[in-house]
Amino acid sequence: MARKRLKMETPREVRHAVTRVANMVLNGELDAKNANAILYACNVVLGAIRTDEQQARLDELGRMVEGMKK
Repeated sequence: MARKRLKMETPREVRHAVTRVANMVLNGELDAKNANAILYACNVVLGAIRTDEQQARLDELGRMVEGMKK
């Protein structure tokens, strides 16, 4: 069986993966149990992406505050 991969590095790619999974379930290509596992992983990845983005914003704000102090 060929390996399938879902790109999930950006919110847009996660959204695309969710759409693909939903379509696969609707077309009978994927059972609900496996779809739920994949969708759970999508949610975890999306949370990690949000955390990374928030950290980047906090780091930028920290640099701006340090620049204002000088």
